[in-house]
Amino acid sequence: RSLWRGSSAMIGAVPMQNALLMSGYGAGKRWCEDRKLTKNHVYLGCFVGGCTGGIFQSFLMSPVELIKVTQQVVGKNAAAATSRVARGLFTTSSNGAWKGLGATLLRDGIPHGVWFASYEYAKTELEERQQLGEASGSINSSGSDNVMIPLVSGAFAAAVAWGVGYPFDLIKTRIQAGGTQGIVGTAKELVQEAGGRPIAGLYRGFGLKLLRAVPASAIGFTVYEFVKDQITG
Repeated sequence: RSLWRGSSAMIGAVPMQNALLMSGYGAGKRWCEDRKLTKNHVYLGCFVGGCTGGIFQSFLMSPVELIKVTQQVVGKNAAAATSRVARGLFTTSSNGAWKGLGATLLRDGIPHGVWFASYEYAKTELEERQQLGEASGSINSSGSDNVMIPLVSGAFAAAVAWGVGYPFDLIKTRIQAGGTQGIVGTAKELVQEAGGRPIAGLYRGFGLKLLRAVPASAIGFTVYEFVKDQITG
């Protein structure tokens, strides 16, 4: 049970989080495609849509992640942690429900734009290579190829996006776990703890994050493409 402490709040919020993110991505991409813009403009549309979705979902996920951190670090049960955060929703106190929101916005804004733009870039490149291979006869496309493209593209996008956003995730967690410094002060603390090495300090635990995020992104985009194909025919 202790290994899954804090998961209940995340399980309840993640579907809404993904809906906000995918809606932003889809809206940005459709806007560009409807105007028959170049693929570079489509990447820009995906980036802007991803940033927009990321910013909106930050206001959902920041309190939810505070509940998770409160359970994991303070040791409160789900009901007590939720009650504690809920009481602070309408306050401006530094210890209220919005503790760590600034770092959450930095983690979820631009990095989510990078996530979707990277996915669209990788997907477009792989599809174009597949089409060239089919035209030359060097590749025989199959149903598995249609699955591999979003899987590989989603994995690539997660690695790139977390490379951009991970330091802010680490800073956000430190602040929510009881840190008394702001974003810059917390970043300095992390670097100092790593002996003055910025990469070691700000990317502590990065490998574990990728271990979760890469397969989750690959599966998420594959499911998204499948559902989209079923809906649009």
